[in-house]
Parts: sequence; structure tokens; C-alpha cells
Amino acid sequence: MTQAATSERAIILAPLGRDSQIAMMLLKEAGFDGVICADLPHLCRELEQGAGLLLISSEALLGSDLEPLLGLIDQQPAWSDLPIVLLTHHGGPEQNPASRFGPQLGNVTFLERPFHPETLISLVTTALRGRRRQYEARDRLVDLSQSELRLQNTLETLEQQVEERTAQLRHNEEVLRQSQKMEAVGQLTGGIAHDFNNMLTGIIGSLELLRRRLARGRTDDLDSLIDLGVTSANRAAGLTHRLLAFSRRQSLDSKPVEMNTLVVSMGELLQRSINESIRLDMQLSEQLWVAEADPNQLESALLNLVINARDAMPNGGRLVVRTSNQYLDKPFTDLHSNLTPGDYVTLSVTDNGCGMPQSTINRAFDPFFTTKPIGQGTGLGLSMIYGFSKQSRGHVAIQSEVGEGTTVSLFLPRYGGDLPQELPTDSQHPLFAQNGETVLIVEDDPAVRVLVSTVLSDLGYAFLEACDADSALPIFDSAQRIDLLISDVGLPGMNGRQLAEIGRQFRPGLKVLFITGYAEHAAVRGGFLDPGMQMITKPFTFDLLTAKVREMISA
Repeated sequence: MTQAATSERAIILAPLGRDSQIAMMLLKEAGFDGVICADLPHLCRELEQGAGLLLISSEALLGSDLEPLLGLIDQQPAWSDLPIVLLTHHGGPEQNPASRFGPQLGNVTFLERPFHPETLISLVTTALRGRRRQYEARDRLVDLSQSELRLQNTLETLEQQVEERTAQLRHNEEVLRQSQKMEAVGQLTGGIAHDFNNMLTGIIGSLELLRRRLARGRTDDLDSLIDLGVTSANRAAGLTHRLLAFSRRQSLDSKPVEMNTLVVSMGELLQRSINESIRLDMQLSEQLWVAEADPNQLESALLNLVINARDAMPNGGRLVVRTSNQYLDKPFTDLHSNLTPGDYVTLSVTDNGCGMPQSTINRAFDPFFTTKPIGQGTGLGLSMIYGFSKQSRGHVAIQSEVGEGTTVSLFLPRYGGDLPQELPTDSQHPLFAQNGETVLIVEDDPAVRVLVSTVLSDLGYAFLEACDADSALPIFDSAQRIDLLISDVGLPGMNGRQLAEIGRQFRPGLKVLFITGYAEHAAVRGGFLDPGMQMITKPFTFDLLTAKVREMISA
């Protein structure tokens, strides 16, 4: 029998006479389903399978152990109030001693025998109608069971009705949030998947054409195909970096930043990114404090803000990039859990374009939310800036009016330490290995391991390989020469940082270059790297890798 059928059936217990057979016959003629039980334990077993109501004769309760039945009734969820029709004899309590069980059984209706068939059917119809409403309430308010109990038991005062309404509004708010999450997932499939498929097409197509031409012996014009594949791969890498940025899991290299210098250095790039009909105006504070941030991520954030401002002014206009000092007081920082009162350096971008309504401002930082058509934006620009600001212990805010324009302000903490002395960089390190220099490569991805070992081998480095930390430990505990450890952070089992600690116990002063695609605990490098350690993020160019290897070994 299906769950729907058992949930609305009548369970009948009337062991004496023909009451049970008569009741069953009347119920079936009226279109109701039911089952006859021989005794109270049988009724309890059937009740555990589901019931719409119980039809019990009073004599069936006398002399029986009611604890199992009362236990099942007490264990009902908050939405349930099982209706019970108790068949009694004509007369008072003396003729119906079982009637005293009514308060314990709960939702009880007494039906005196002999009963009229229409009276029985009317009681059953009313009871099942109420039972169906209970099931409907369960389906609608399954996550508000405690509020459901209040709804069933208390509607007597205005205060209780207000509480019920408040609970319902909270539920509706949760439903709305879930709906927005699903909309974000839909935007992900329409934007991110669209862009990734385009990038993968460029990468796979370029490699396939290279294979075909090489198979035919054609070596002309291969550079354009290689450039096409590399460009698509770099776009994909940029997209993954944005995903990590808004989730606040990117690896930040925070350092003192002269924001005015950074903005001026980007002036030509910003000018090329906007239309000729847009006038770029830089208003930079002369006494600007030094900020603390990752300069590469700050450049990316500024470029995103300028591009967004450009798109908001399709008919041209004025775009202002402004820097300033600002003190954020406690009333303001109390509204944002990651902020502390103090000095902040502000970078703002203002346009006089179309502006945004409040409904758009409220969702502007949501991942994958964009007002642009599918394929023209992933909705990760502002969410990346939001994640970057929070991870940098800063803040980002939007002010906008429809038809007037928009200002997006990025607040970054003021650098509180002594400014480091800039040391002259020696860029003349020869890239090739010298005197048998040896690198230990620990990487669980075979493709990455092969590529790194191959490029180092081409430069004359000796190398050792390990797929995880356990395979690398015996190499440390040997006489093998190791000038540098290159290790992925996210190794299976023991991670790369733990491996480096153990490696330095065997070989004090061991130099370590971490490579990582994503490592939550390495999100802030200052707290992750010790002296003699550096990090590069995947995907990286081999020029960067070989330069880092040479720089660290020669240091």
C-alpha cells in the first residue's frame, strides 16, 4: 500500500460484536479505505505505517496496556493531531468507563452506539479533511516545526499572531535567499561555463591544429597558433583567479603600496580601456598614506572598476579616479565585522553614467550577478573586488543614483610598519644550472611534475621527483644533494608546508619554493612563508619558474 493510501486510511479496533465489520462496510461504501485490527498491539503496528484516523470501541481500551498507543500519540510531530473516534454506549461514565482516556488520547470525538450511518460518515469525513490539512501544513512548514506548534495551539492573542507572522516572514526570506542562490547558479552556467567553453575551444583547437601541421611537416606560421592557445589559457587562468578572489581564497602577497604611483603607472592602460568619448580625470591626494595590499590584485581591482564605469557611460562622459586618506571610526566599523577603527587609504572611481537602482546595488557584489546579457559578463568583477577588500582587512562601498552616476570606493588599511629599503635587483643571474645544482620536486599531479622537471632539465639542473610527502622524506634523510625544494602546497596527506618544516629539520636552511593552485591556509603569504621560502601560483610561466629557481639558489 502506498504512503498516500496509508496516510488517509481508518484503523478500526472493535473486537466485540459486528461493529468493526459494519463500520468497514459503511466506510468502503462512502469511498474510504480502512483496516480492521484484532487487538491493541495490532493497531499500534498499523498506526506506525500511517493513518488518517482511529475508530476504536471503548471496551477495546479496558484491561489493555495503553502505553504503546499513548506513546505513539505523544511522539507525534508538532504538525500532527491524530483524530480518534471513540465508540461508546448510551449513558454516562458508569456505562463508558473508557471515556476517561479521552484527555490522554487527545483529539477524541465520542460516537454513541447504536449510531446512524450518516453520522459516522460525517465524523470520518470531517476528521480526514482536518487530517489532510495537517499534511498540507507539514509540507509547507517542514522547516518551521516549532512555529507550527504555536500555530496549532495558540491563535488567541494579537501578540501570538504577530509572532507567527514574523516566523513566516523569516521563512519567506530564507526562501528568497535560496532562490537568489539558484539564480546565481544559473548565472554561473550561463556566464562562467560560456566563457570557459570558449577558452577551452581556443586551447584545444590550437593544439589540434599544431598536431595536424606537424604531422604534415608544415612548420610555417606555428607562432600564431601557439599565441592563440596561450592567450586562451591565460584568460582561463584569470577567470579562476577571480573565482578565488570573491571567495577570499586567493593567495595574497600583501606589502606597502604607494597607491598614487600605482594609479599613475596604470594611466596609459586605463586610457586604452575606455572610449574616446570618455574623459579620464585623476585626482590624487598629495599627502597620501602608504596602503597595505597586494599590488597585483589592486591593479586588477582598479581596472575592473574603470571598465564597469566605462560600460555605464555608453554615450561618453567623465570618469574620475580619486585617492584620499580617511579615518574610519568605531560606529562605522562596528557595522562590518572585518574592520577595525583606524586609518585607511581610499581609492574611488566615479562616473556620471546611467547609475543603479537600490535593488541592483543590493546585489552588485553577489557572485555571478550581472545586468549584462549572457556572454558579455560573468558577474565576477565586483564580487572579486569585494572578496579582495575583505581578505585585505578593508572595505568596498557603492553610492549610486539612477541617471546621476556611480561611485565605488575601495578602503584599504594604512601600512603601519617601517617602509622596507628597496634593494637593487640583480637581473643578470644566468638561468642555467651551475656545478650540479639539484632540485627536489614534490608534486602530486603527474603532468605538472613532468613539465617542471623537463624545463629544469633543459637548463642543466639535476632533479629528484616525489609524488607526495611520504615519498620525499627518505630523500631528505640521505646524502643526496638538494639545493632547492619545489613543493605543491596541497599535497595528499601531509601538505607542502608541513613537509618543508620536516625537511628543514634534516637540512637547516633548506630553500623552499611553493607552487599552488589553491591553498586556503596560504591565502595570506605573510603568515605562511618563513625566511628562505617563496611562492608562485598556478598556472605560472616557465620564465617565472626558472627565474625564481635561479634567484633562490643564488641568494
